[in-house]
Amino acid sequence: MAASKVRILRLFKDLMREGQKFDGYNFRNYAARRTRDAFKENKQLTDQSVIEKEIKFGQQQLDLIKRQAMISRMFKTEKLVIEKPGEVLS
Repeated sequence: MAASKVRILRLFKDLMREGQKFDGYNFRNYAARRTRDAFKENKQLTDQSVIEKEIKFGQQQLDLIKRQAMISRMFKTEKLVIEKPGEVLS
């Protein structure tokens, strides 16, 4: 059980880290929010086979986020107003 807790924590951290690599503000926030929500939703799972299934699904999502973040960085866009520090709108 302890090994699965370590795997789950590592998966959570990897998903959060990869989600921050998106170039777009909305995609970064969505990835972080979706990751937190999914882990909260599955927090109460006790059946080991269901936990393994969810870990496998999380790994698939991590691979998907890695690919999408790479594509996101290929096509740069302007930063949103809320991302630009120090600018004052008049």
